[in-house]
Amino acid sequence: MGKEGDYKISEIYQGGYSSLSPPADWTSNNYIRAGDLSMTTDPRTANILQEVSSKLSGGLKNIEITAIQPEILDAIPDKQLKEVRRLSKLTGIDVSMHGPLIEASGVTQQGFSESEREIAERKIAHALIRSRDLNPDGNIPVTFHSSAGIPGSQFLPPSEKEKSKKEGIDTIYRKMIAVNRETGKMIPLEPDVQYHPESENLKTGEILTPEDKLRLANSSEWDNSTSQLIFNKERADEILEKNRPLIQQLVEDLDSGKLKERGIVSPEQANAWRHYKNANAYLKDVHKQINSLFSKAYEFSTDDSQKQILEGFSENFKKQIEGNNDPFIQSQAMNELLHGLKQTVPKIYVPVEEFAVEKSGKTYGSAAFEAYKKFKGEHVPMMVIENPPAGGGLSTGEDIKNIVVASRDSFIVNAMKSKKEGGLEMSEDVARKQAEKLIGATWDVGHINMLRGQGYSSEEIVKETEKVAPYVKHVHLSDNFGMEHTELPMGMGNVPLKEMMEKLGKKGFEAKKVIEAAHWWQHMKNSPFQESLEGVGSPVYQMDMAPYWNQAGGLYQGYMSGLDGAWLPQTNYETFGTGFSRLPKELGGNVQESKGNRMSGRPME
Repeated sequence: MGKEGDYKISEIYQGGYSSLSPPADWTSNNYIRAGDLSMTTDPRTANILQEVSSKLSGGLKNIEITAIQPEILDAIPDKQLKEVRRLSKLTGIDVSMHGPLIEASGVTQQGFSESEREIAERKIAHALIRSRDLNPDGNIPVTFHSSAGIPGSQFLPPSEKEKSKKEGIDTIYRKMIAVNRETGKMIPLEPDVQYHPESENLKTGEILTPEDKLRLANSSEWDNSTSQLIFNKERADEILEKNRPLIQQLVEDLDSGKLKERGIVSPEQANAWRHYKNANAYLKDVHKQINSLFSKAYEFSTDDSQKQILEGFSENFKKQIEGNNDPFIQSQAMNELLHGLKQTVPKIYVPVEEFAVEKSGKTYGSAAFEAYKKFKGEHVPMMVIENPPAGGGLSTGEDIKNIVVASRDSFIVNAMKSKKEGGLEMSEDVARKQAEKLIGATWDVGHINMLRGQGYSSEEIVKETEKVAPYVKHVHLSDNFGMEHTELPMGMGNVPLKEMMEKLGKKGFEAKKVIEAAHWWQHMKNSPFQESLEGVGSPVYQMDMAPYWNQAGGLYQGYMSGLDGAWLPQTNYETFGTGFSRLPKELGGNVQESKGNRMSGRPME
């Protein structure tokens, strides 16, 4: 008796073991059934009715409409959406939607733009609202990528983080992409070695981590801004000090209007007054710039304690200048404020993940609430946010968890705002429950596997699944080898699907699982459904019992398992194969009666 993997090969009908061959203690309900798998439509065509009809011929129970290109979504007629809905009711299938790839953060090649973020919000809400035509009686899941253009930071695998800590280097990044929160401009920050004249060991130098460089970027940016204003103010002070003695006795009358400028007799005093006025105007301009700088410090403060410090600066400044137009008094107050601000470094540069979560969460939460408001809470499409291929922005398990939480928070904020403005009546507790129901994650097992290209092990990739597991409502299945964004049927690469499904648990098995195998379609030119059934160990029959598709090599010759070559006579397949027409004539079929043994095809002697 042969043995392979976790089970014994006890008969010739036992096929090869699957990447999702369940252990003995799993219940039958934990198998991925054929009825839980979904196929996608061709993303290149808007003729979804033809696509759905074609996919139905393969015996599918679920189909995902793929409209990842915005122009394809808007090229799908409303009538086709409604016709697909009628077809789904007629055939008993479930339909989901993959929405267009839209950069929800508002970051473009030119930097961040709030107007671009608002446009993205409207497009996402539009896709959600249109998707309801496919299923107006449920909560159809509509997938959107967490990001669709911004680059992502490269993180050290956990094993390398521990190694770095032992070497005295506390970092989580191999490469950080930092964003200026004010402009949206991005800069790459990689580890570097710097040599300082005061270093104890000049030959080895000092290692600067991406985190170190981020702190330097913030302190340098802030120091340059405050120092420039201090310089400008001091220049104005010099001019005032130089010219005030000549006109000191005239300033009060000139300011009050009692004395006109043309009434100044002395040419030296007239010239000093012009310089004095220019310096005063220059000082007022510095005041405006200080206000702008203070606003930036408050908006981008690191925490509440820093805001409290700034509030103290504000109170002191107001007391000093209130009701006093003396430029010297105002200059002194500005000087104190500037030197205080100089020591209070805000977070102007942040990792791209932090920035994108904040902006994209606002976009997704607002779009989800817009759909909720449109349909008055009845059968609202469910927004599920997907991890893009690892390496892009917001692509880790931690990222997806954070953006789902931020989107739910944004939904609640919008709900409370609507209530305050006389819109939908909803308590904060109800809003939170609706946000948790309508906003979740789509987990793409192939996309996260691409962390292998950054040095992650299989175990470390599985841990990313564990982080996002509580938020998962939808699953995309594609296999690859972790280096390129290829999409193969499960079992053909090295995606640790079995371990991922264990981490997803009951919620993962209850979620619809969409087969994404674009490269199989491209190169093999046929449906990947059978190969996917083999790869996930689906049972052949509905009773949740053997044989399974990955054990069916003796029943027919599949791609994933079975014996090579025709080991039974062709007549056997003609007699016992599928379809009524393959039966012998005497049993009602079309096959001519054999002159010999029907099983062998040879005449009897």
